Amino acid sequence: MRWIQGMAVGALSLALAACSSSPTGRQQLTLVSDQQLNQMGAQTFEQYQQELPTVGGATLSYVQCVSNAIVAELPSSDLAPSWQVKVFDDPSANAFALPGGYIGVNTGLLDIASTQDQLAAVIGHEVSHVLARHANERVSTQQATQLGLSVIQTAAGLQGPQGDTLMGALGAGAQFGILLPFSRSHESEADTLGIQLMADAGFDPRASVTLWEKMSQAGGSQPPAWMSTHPSNSQRIAGLKASMNEAVPRFEQARRAGKTPSCGRS
Repeated sequence: MRWIQGMAVGALSLALAACSSSPTGRQQLTLVSDQQLNQMGAQTFEQYQQELPTVGGATLSYVQCVSNAIVAELPSSDLAPSWQVKVFDDPSANAFALPGGYIGVNTGLLDIASTQDQLAAVIGHEVSHVLARHANERVSTQQATQLGLSVIQTAAGLQGPQGDTLMGALGAGAQFGILLPFSRSHESEADTLGIQLMADAGFDPRASVTLWEKMSQAGGSQPPAWMSTHPSNSQRIAGLKASMNEAVPRFEQARRAGKTPSCGRS
């Protein structure tokens, strides 16, 4: 079994040889064109709007205000010519940003992210996923992994019930050994980039720690960190605290430069 898993990892490693770099300098695999990802983002955003009611008025204006301040700090305009922002009437504490320039925030998140700085921490994090092209990397990694598994199944002659059992085990091994660690690295990278964006926009990055402490209190039980697509709350909070030595001076510099966002919430 180990030699099969090794071949799967090896097949993926060959694909990783032709890779780009994220904004933090981490190597990443990006096989899908930005045009394809932007189309996927548009389709997903449209589906959300079909399935969930949206909220307008002062609530939307508030979320747009925070989002606009964050987006203004993006280092390039090629991610999206403009960004659409929607608030969805959903009690879950969630938000997202999609390739092509789409931001969605659930009303349930606004119950926990109770200040503009805490909301900026979430939006900065989600927009950072787009900035770092994490969606492209996830799709590309899944494609490369599936290709590797298919090649191994053919080469090893794994057919019939026994082959299905072995490939199922190998698929689990690939999932926990390859795909999920990439997802955790995405989350940590988005935390780092997100607090930089919010600080540069004039939002206090220390609010990110407060936010995740509140999320931790509201979140209940979690799976073991190695089986999760996200770092544990304690890992995330520790990482954010470690980033404050850089983030707080950026925030103070932004304030001296006159960046003082005032996004009122009615």
